[in-house]
Amino acid sequence: MAAHRSCALWSYCGPRWSWVMRCCRLPGFRSSRPRGPLGARHLSQEKRETETHFGFETVSEEEKGGKGDIAFRFLNYVQAQHKGKQKRQLRAQQNLSWEEIAKKYQSEDDPLGGSRVVVCDINKEMLKIGKQKARAQGHKAGLAWVLGDAEELPFDDDKFDVYTIAFGIRNVTHIDQALQEAHRVLKPGGRFLCLEFSQVNNPLISRLYDLYSFQVIPVLGEVIAGDWKSYQYLVESIRQFPSQEEFKEMIEDAGFEKVTYESLTSGIVAIHSGFKL
Repeated sequence: MAAHRSCALWSYCGPRWSWVMRCCRLPGFRSSRPRGPLGARHLSQEKRETETHFGFETVSEEEKGGKGDIAFRFLNYVQAQHKGKQKRQLRAQQNLSWEEIAKKYQSEDDPLGGSRVVVCDINKEMLKIGKQKARAQGHKAGLAWVLGDAEELPFDDDKFDVYTIAFGIRNVTHIDQALQEAHRVLKPGGRFLCLEFSQVNNPLISRLYDLYSFQVIPVLGEVIAGDWKSYQYLVESIRQFPSQEEFKEMIEDAGFEKVTYESLTSGIVAIHSGFKL
């Protein structure tokens, strides 16, 4: 069974994005090479036969794979913002005829206003599924698909405005290395955002959540998908993941500043944010 090791990286264009730097070209790729101080490690050609957690089990790192992709909600949001900006600009211009207004809309070649999204995943089959979903939802412009590992991203330094990863970093073998990579590929001023399962901070809800997690979720996985083990791993991997404060410290250790988090649903999930300054 494979686990997520995917992320999405964004580049924006336009004057109204106050919380990101501006970039108007698709970020480039990089070859494997030694890192700087924050990501100081050489990318070895050989895989080390060390062990890691896989839920409550200990397995070889070779057994931990990756699948998953995110991007479409972001594209919809950017498109809506760009259309809104376009409408405001048209309203500001007086005495335009219907023909002139229609021509302005028709001449808009890029619905994202120059923004770019790169979806990176270690599993090419998941990328294939993502591409199919993108076509089905009508997403064409500004979207690229890259096969890559969150621990060894195939991009140059200082290339992206925003790095997001949702329900994926929990399954990365070396979380510290993935965080260092996120810091490396972000431009100065860039933002890191992570949505992940976390620790419940309400004792009553915690007991109910444990009961549901260990007694119900694996059973549902077996009944619906015929796969007890995958859903058992899901529950175990959540319990193995660091707490909100511990993960915040890990993000800071990777070089990020102004690191904050917001717990949702009593801490069942949390959103962590940090900036490369």
